[in-house]
Amino acid sequence: MCPPSSKDQAEMDPADMEDVEEVEEDETGEDENSKARQLTVQMMQNPQILAALQERLDGLNGSPSGYMESLPKVVKRRVNALKNLQVKCTHIEAKFYEEVHELERKYAALYQPLFDKRSDIVKAAYEPTDEECEWKADEEEELTDEMKEKAKLEEEKKDEEKEDPKGIPEFWLTVFKNVDLLSDMLQEHDEPILKHLQDIKVKFSDPGQPMSFTLEFHFEPNDFFTNTVLTKTYKMRSEPDESDPFSFDGPEIMCCTGCTIDWTKGKNVTLKTIKKKQKHKGRGTVRTVTKTVPNDSFFNFFTPPEVPENGELDEDSEAVLAADFEIGHFIRERIVPRAVLYFTGEAIEDDDDDVSERRRPTRRTTPTTIPR
Repeated sequence: MCPPSSKDQAEMDPADMEDVEEVEEDETGEDENSKARQLTVQMMQNPQILAALQERLDGLNGSPSGYMESLPKVVKRRVNALKNLQVKCTHIEAKFYEEVHELERKYAALYQPLFDKRSDIVKAAYEPTDEECEWKADEEEELTDEMKEKAKLEEEKKDEEKEDPKGIPEFWLTVFKNVDLLSDMLQEHDEPILKHLQDIKVKFSDPGQPMSFTLEFHFEPNDFFTNTVLTKTYKMRSEPDESDPFSFDGPEIMCCTGCTIDWTKGKNVTLKTIKKKQKHKGRGTVRTVTKTVPNDSFFNFFTPPEVPENGELDEDSEAVLAADFEIGHFIRERIVPRAVLYFTGEAIEDDDDDVSERRRPTRRTTPTTIPR
C-alpha cells in the first residue's frame, strides 16, 4: 500500500474510511469477447465448480443393489475370499505401473535426440536439409499442378515482402493457443513472454528413485525474467491405500512443486496494481490507496497450492491440484511428444476422435494423507 500524499491523509484511521467507488485497474480496453473468455477461465479454475463436477462424475459409478445383504453367510464368506484375491490383483497392477514408468524413462532417452533436433530447428540453431524437408501429402491433400504453381507464387510473394524468419517463430506459443486446455490459461500479457519459449522437456526420475517427472520450460534471454529454465515437478506413487485398496486406479499424484521466477522489476505479470478511492466518514476527505494483488496468468502454473505439513487437503485444494495435474500430464503425454502436430492443428482432430485414451495418473478427489 502506498502512503497518502498529504499530512491529513496520513493521519486518517483506516476504520474511518469507506470505499466510494469500484476498483480501478491499470489494464483497460478489453473487448466483450475477451471478457467472456476470462469469465469462462475463472469459472473453470474455481475449485468449487471443479469439485462439484467431480462429485457429479463420481455419482455415475452406480450404487449397490442390496443383493449382497441378502446372501447366506456361507456365500458372503466366499465373496470375502474373492475380495482378498482382488487385493492381490491390485498390488500386481501397482507393480505393472511402476514398470510402465521405468519403460517410459527408458524410451524417453531414445526420443530425446529427436526432440533436441526439433528444438534446434525451432530456435534456428540448425537448418534442415532439402531431404529432411521433403513431405508427401496425403492423397486428399494433394493439389493439382495449377494449384501448386499458384501456391508457390503466393509463397514467393510473401517471402519477398517479409524478412527471412529464423527457425519457426512463436512455435510453442502457437501450440498453446491451439489447445483449449492451455489457451484457457493464457492471458494477453503472457503472450509476449511465451514468444521466448524455445523448448519443453520431460525429465523422469532416476532408476530406484520415487516415481516422478519434471517439466522443463526453456527460455531464450528476455526482458521479463532472468531464469533460462522454469520447472514443475510432479511426484507420484503407485501403490494401493491399505485402508481402501479398491480405490486404486493407477498412479496417483501426491504433490507438485514449482519454482521461483526471478522477475525483472516491473515485469511480473502474476501481480497487478489496483487503485481504490476511500472517503473519510467524518471529514469527507478522499484518498487513493494503491495495492498489489494477484493477477491471472499462465505463469501461476509454477506456484501450485502448497500441501500442509500434515498432508490433509481440503476439497478446494484437492480440486485445484487435480486440475493442475491434468494439465501437467497432458503436456507430458501429448504436447511434448507431438508438438508439431499441435502447432499445425492436426493433433486437435486426432484428440477429438481418440476414444481409446491412454490411462493417466489420477489425483484423489477426497482428502488423503500424503506420505512424506
